[in-house]
Amino acid sequence: MKSIESKASARIYGNQRGWAFSKIDFLDLGSDADIRKALSKLAAKGTIRRVLRGVYDYPRTSKLLDTEMGPDLNQLAGALARRSGWRIQPSENTALNLLGLSTQVPALSVYLSDGPSKTYEIGKQQLVFKKRTLKESVFKHKESELVVQALKALGKERSDKEILQKLANTWTPNKWKKILRDTKTAPAWVSGMIRNISKLAAS
Repeated sequence: MKSIESKASARIYGNQRGWAFSKIDFLDLGSDADIRKALSKLAAKGTIRRVLRGVYDYPRTSKLLDTEMGPDLNQLAGALARRSGWRIQPSENTALNLLGLSTQVPALSVYLSDGPSKTYEIGKQQLVFKKRTLKESVFKHKESELVVQALKALGKERSDKEILQKLANTWTPNKWKKILRDTKTAPAWVSGMIRNISKLAAS
């Protein structure tokens, strides 16, 4: 029978580098104490990295520099949300960065949350949760939230054909069909833009 440590390792490897997690992502494998012990062992071996108290990641590496990269703040936000039972969505500017539509290197990543407002210091960056009523959290797909928030950040004027084409190339035509169905409740101009992106993706 496989140990909890080996089962946890398999799950971590399966989610690939950059994945952030806490013990809550392994509760089906054993007791709370055994999971904490397994994660501590993996951290001691250098397989995973402790980023915050009780939160780890499977570090990404830079092939160019042959060093570990900083944690993926989007993954970290997801891990914290799962651990605390929060619903979150990226802020408009954070969505722009996640989709590669902004050239600015963000000093902070902001997420709207139905949990408490909190700020975490991650190296030289900040991960910020702002308490909000998530009116658009009805979306089934995370990609839908990203696109809607990014388009709202850009506005109608800046959402030109070049931007729409770049978004169209982000996912497959089938994924865009799902996003289109998922975002019917978005503002009319946003859903219209997503319809155009879906057409570009299919062409």
